[in-house]
Formats: sequence, C-alpha cells, structure tokens
Amino acid sequence: MDKKAVAADIASQLLKIKAVTLNPKEPFTWASGIKAPIYTDNRLTIAYPEFRQTIAKDLSDLIMEHYPDVEVIGGVATAGIPHATGVSNILNLPLNYVRPQKKDHGKKSQIEGRLQKGDKVVLIDDLISTGGSILKAVKAVREEGGIVIGTVAIFSYGLPESTINFTNSETELFTLTNYLTMIEVAQEQKYVDASDMNLLQQWYKDPESWGK
Repeated sequence: MDKKAVAADIASQLLKIKAVTLNPKEPFTWASGIKAPIYTDNRLTIAYPEFRQTIAKDLSDLIMEHYPDVEVIGGVATAGIPHATGVSNILNLPLNYVRPQKKDHGKKSQIEGRLQKGDKVVLIDDLISTGGSILKAVKAVREEGGIVIGTVAIFSYGLPESTINFTNSETELFTLTNYLTMIEVAQEQKYVDASDMNLLQQWYKDPESWGK
C-alpha cells in the first residue's frame, strides 16, 4: 500500500465529513484539560458506507503488511467495534471486542467474541490521543491469555505522551493517518490559512503548554 497516499486520502475524507474540525483561533478544551486547535469525532465515519468500507480495506492492508500472522481481530469499545467488524469480514477472521471494564452481572466478561489462550490478536480503535483506551484493552487481552501482536487505528495526534505509553506497554501502533498529514491536507484544501497553519504547528511541538 502507498502509505503516504492513503494517509492523505483518509485525512481529506475526515475533513470532508467534518469528523475533524480545525479551529486554532478558538481552540477546544479536551476532557484531559488540554487546549487544542483540533477536535476529532471519528464516530461520524460509520454514517458514510463508502468511506467506512475504504477504512476497513486500508486497515486490512495495514494489518496484512505488518501482522500477517494475525488470528483474531479485536475492537476497542465502542468506536473501534464497527471498524474491527469490517476488517474481520475482509480478512475472514474471528472477531472480539473489549469493554472498558468487566460487566457487573452475568459472567462479568470484559471481552466478547473469540479469545482463546495463545490467540494472536490485533486491536483496532478509531482514534489515538494518549493511547489510554486501546492500551487498557491490550492489558485486558493479555490478562486473558491472548497475545497482542499489534494495534492499529484510523488517526493519531502523535502526542509525546502516547509514544511513551506505547513504549512502556511494549505495544506497537500503526495508523492510517496522523496530525501532521491532516494539517498539510487542510492547508492544501484551504480549510486553514497560513496563520492558522502556524498555530497548528506550534501546538504539535508543545501541546501541553500551547494556548496557556
């Protein structure tokens, strides 16, 4: 797969459906308290069948390139589930999904679907900020005896904290597109102007203190 072309195409389509909003002059406040010039809601992708299928195919290609011995596809609840389902259909592989925590009734399961001891699993999420959600799922799969051979997602902000978190958990991540590609495409397609671009680049260099 031509990763650069895929990254640009996915970024362009996320902007087109307004799953990604860029507003450097009136920044958003994330739940973590970080001020950011970007807000991403990749759940909107499930409303667009053709784009959803493109994502599933591109994620499948990414997985086959890096993890050809995968045996089970896992989705991180809730946003990763539809994309994991699409990938499992394309690759004809068993599927599971991982809740944020165990149920408080019945069998008190945290993982639904196929997971047997020794299964080689690739986990899918829609968005990576700090990596907390998907790494929590990684931990749950490992505790149940699964082998997480890698993780993939649609988009990553590329925050330094996420790099540290994935390294510390000994987990590999690949994404279809990322923040730097997103802002380049946004400038090319005139979603932002030169002054906006400067602010967007500044945030990437120091997201913790930006806007303070």
